[in-house]
Parts: sequence; C-alpha cells; structure tokens
Amino acid sequence: QVRLVESGGGLVQAGGSLRLSCAASGHTFSSYNMGWFRQAPGTEREFVAAISWSGDTTQYANTVKGRFTITRDNAKSTLYLQMNSLKPEDTGNYYCARTFRTVVGNKEDDFSSWGQGTQVPVSC
Repeated sequence: QVRLVESGGGLVQAGGSLRLSCAASGHTFSSYNMGWFRQAPGTEREFVAAISWSGDTTQYANTVKGRFTITRDNAKSTLYLQMNSLKPEDTGNYYCARTFRTVVGNKEDDFSSWGQGTQVPVSC
C-alpha cells in the first residue's frame, strides 16, 4: 500500500525559508514521477511543482518559479520541496502526491496517491 507522509511544515515569517519532506513507502519510489500541491483555506487545491522519477525534469507553477525547488533522493525514498522567499500567499496545506503518468505534468487528476499534508502558515 502506497504511503506518503509529509513533514517540515510550520509557522514562518514572510521572507523566510522552509524545507518540506515527503517520506514514501509501499511502492518503488524511484519508478514514479512525483509532485507537490497546496490548498489555502477556502480555495481549490493547486499545483506547485513536479519532478520526474530520475530528478532530471522539473515543472513549477508560475507563482513559485525561482523561489521553490523540488528535488528527490531515491535512495531514501524521499521527496523534498525547498521554499525560499516565502510570501503570505504561499500559506496553505502542502500535499505530496504520486502520479501514474510517465511524463511530468501538473494536472491534479493525474495524481492518484496523496499524503495527508503539512501546514505552512506564512505571517506578514
């Protein structure tokens, strides 16, 4: 059974940094493209970043490009999201997800396994 567990969230001031982690188990992590999504209170869940199984290809939402970096360590079955220059509008619950697609993409429907999320409140 696929299990994805996010960690690393917490209150941060605007301009600060955080690194989120997602520990994967129950499947061959290195075989799957992965992604991060987020959901702010009262809004739809939105794409943040995605990465290929090898780590060679990445994709970012325009709102985070240049500030966030997605990486993975296949030996540790762990996905990361380094978030720098955080803004109050980055506030939300951040979810790690696994896609069944063989190409890196940003469509939520292409991601079939999800973690429970980790909260990231960004204060002014």
